[in-house]
Amino acid sequence: MTSNLANSIRSLNSVAMGEKKADLILKNCSLFSVYTREVIPKIQIAVTGDRIAYVGPDASHSSGPKTVIIDVKEKYVGPGFADPHLHIDQFVLPSEFAKKALLCGVTSLFSDPIDVVSVAGNRGFKEFLKLGENLPIRIFQVVPGGLPVDAKFSNSKSMTLPQAKSAVKHPHVLGMGEVFSWTKVTLREPKTMKSLSTMLECDCIINGHTAGASEKKLNAYVSSGILSCHEPINFDQVLERLRLGMWIMIREGSIRRDLKEIIPRVLSHGTYLNRLMFCSDGLDPLDLVQFGHIDHCIRESINLGLKPIDAVTMASKNNFDYYNMGKDLGGIAPGKLADILIFDDMNSFKPNKVFVGGKLVVSNGTIVTPIKKKLIPPWMKKTVKLKNFSENDFQIKSKKKDVVANTIYMQTEIITKLGSSDLHSKNGHVSASLDSDLWKVASFDRIHGTGRSSVGFLENFGAEIGAFASTWSFHENDMIVIGSNDSDMAIASNHLVKNQGGLVVVKSGKIIASLPLQMAGIVSTDSFEKVSSNFEKINSAIVDSGCVFSRPHLIPLFLPFLALPSVRITSGGIVDVKTRNYISPIN
Repeated sequence: MTSNLANSIRSLNSVAMGEKKADLILKNCSLFSVYTREVIPKIQIAVTGDRIAYVGPDASHSSGPKTVIIDVKEKYVGPGFADPHLHIDQFVLPSEFAKKALLCGVTSLFSDPIDVVSVAGNRGFKEFLKLGENLPIRIFQVVPGGLPVDAKFSNSKSMTLPQAKSAVKHPHVLGMGEVFSWTKVTLREPKTMKSLSTMLECDCIINGHTAGASEKKLNAYVSSGILSCHEPINFDQVLERLRLGMWIMIREGSIRRDLKEIIPRVLSHGTYLNRLMFCSDGLDPLDLVQFGHIDHCIRESINLGLKPIDAVTMASKNNFDYYNMGKDLGGIAPGKLADILIFDDMNSFKPNKVFVGGKLVVSNGTIVTPIKKKLIPPWMKKTVKLKNFSENDFQIKSKKKDVVANTIYMQTEIITKLGSSDLHSKNGHVSASLDSDLWKVASFDRIHGTGRSSVGFLENFGAEIGAFASTWSFHENDMIVIGSNDSDMAIASNHLVKNQGGLVVVKSGKIIASLPLQMAGIVSTDSFEKVSSNFEKINSAIVDSGCVFSRPHLIPLFLPFLALPSVRITSGGIVDVKTRNYISPIN
């Protein structure tokens, strides 16, 4: 339980004066001062309870017989890092993610659980909030601000305005997550504007998503009280937003990596750094192990010319200033919560020791505090509300012998365009064509149990497999099935129904890779290591079979994502995002 500063000032004051003895003293610190932009040698830090009482040249007056004294031996000491925007309702439970994040020096996570809410609504939000409590890492949440993505087509659950207003009363719920359908703001869609004004009335933060917005549209968005964005992919976009008073979260995660495009220009331009942060927007298990987390952002930025003290400030202080939490977190100073990192050098920025609230949680690269696995309510493991499948569920009928198919052409794993292909029907059914790299793709409502489904065609996938299916997709979470034949598509679908969620690859009637996602069909209850291994097998099975893309797991994730161009598929049908109309699979 985090202490309240108002209730701690007498104790902190007494320790600072030496009238009460500290619980912990760190001496011989080379301190990263994010407040003066310098590294100060030979500093001592006294901690009482979970807060810092003294920072200065000599804390001996606060030392008593029970005080734990650690000689840092002139190693570098700085504040815990924060990721100001990520989605941790992916891959593993928060308790498993915490283990890896802490090893990277990340002591605070700002989570936007949009997919949990899209599957399980307000009830799911409350349960996910519990999963982030009582861990040796600080997890703050926001109410998802992007649901439904498009009410005309979306199938997702969401939170009502009264539910959102109730949620922000919780001390760890800070406001509203990314409002990524910015056209709803510029068009002043009534429900969106009411949500924004309610958040502002509650003195809450509202996170932004402004990809594609500029000039008057960007001004309208910012004037609506949305003051951050993690979407800029180059310096010009960063500068335009900074000039309008926004805060920028420079993204370096598993879906996009933007540091190299932004940091050098920031430095050459001489831009103020006080509104710049690093964020991941989400990390897959392989990237988290290979690259790291916010520590990776620091290393990369220093390699690009940023001074170490500025990189540390962007990784700590700036985040908490943005979230109006600067009195408690963000730096090493009296009164602040004692989230402290100790580094051996300024090259790796991998912490040797990590303290959260004055408690040692990482030592010599090992978690040294128990992290209990939380129980998942049984109902959250029963969200794939689908019957068993047969080949008939994937048929596309036509009385014509020759047909022209409207296809979803994959330009990248994420970006699509409308394609066209000539096909033949046999016995009244139009089949996929592996030889022509033409696949079937299907979407099923697995959340509401409505039985809604759609089947279409997809081009430029390239893997010689039978089917690839997933119950996890941004932010509709329909079950998506890609296949070269109806039989393997049925096998893949039935596997996910039986196991209540996950990703699966099928070839010649056999399952060759599987990643179970037991919680809400989007998060695994297995260990980080097991999930990482299964995840690698999924991608390898598809890539090794000839897929034209290196990250095929992203394809079913983004196929229903209505916020991106140009053609998407939901359980309601194939959608032309620009015209906001359904498209028939065949002409």
